[in-house]
Amino acid sequence: MVLYHRGAAIWASSTRRGNTFVAHACILKDDGEPVSLPELGQFASRSCAFAFAVRCATAFVDGKPMPRRPFRVSSGKHE
Repeated sequence: MVLYHRGAAIWASSTRRGNTFVAHACILKDDGEPVSLPELGQFASRSCAFAFAVRCATAFVDGKPMPRRPFRVSSGKHE
């Protein structure tokens, strides 16, 4: 689904990874420059991942700080 915010086209999505969903966002800025944000975080549901991707993309377009991820996934290694 493409959303529009302040002249920018936002394509937010989520992909399944194991038992979680990863949030992603691509933005076509009003000047025509495409921007792909890195993986934005992992979530327990598809709808939460999508909503977070939208929040991150609109913050990026507005020039505001990105929202914090709800949690950080450990790699399993102890430091």
